[in-house]
Amino acid sequence: MATIKIDLPVYTFDIDSNNHVSNIVYIKWMEIGRLKLLEVAKMPISVIQEKGFGPLLVDTMISYKKPLYLSDSVSAEIWLSEMSRASAWIEFRFYNGKGDLVATGRQRGLFINYKTGKPYRITEAERAGFEPYLIPESQT
Repeated sequence: MATIKIDLPVYTFDIDSNNHVSNIVYIKWMEIGRLKLLEVAKMPISVIQEKGFGPLLVDTMISYKKPLYLSDSVSAEIWLSEMSRASAWIEFRFYNGKGDLVATGRQRGLFINYKTGKPYRITEAERAGFEPYLIPESQT
């Protein structure tokens, strides 16, 4: 089992009126993580859109532990904790440059058929790309 690890930039426009990274930036970072997950699962967004389906979010949760500042470096760890043929729970951990956990998050998403608007059920071959990143909650 593996997690995806990415480094994320902090820009001046990411800073809010309290002088730390705005909560909305974490949503952006989660989007970047989801796109990276699709890429490593060999289902990049451009390819699946051509096939007529794509991801849709239905839940987002974030717990903030410590603030991040403009001078901080940030990394994220991404994996799946649950996956069915139509939906999955994506887990996120965010760390500062010192390795301190600064936030955790999770999102539930599903694939949707663009033509019908109904859930798209992935094939076994499509699921295989996600398997290395599927770590049940009991193992994290």
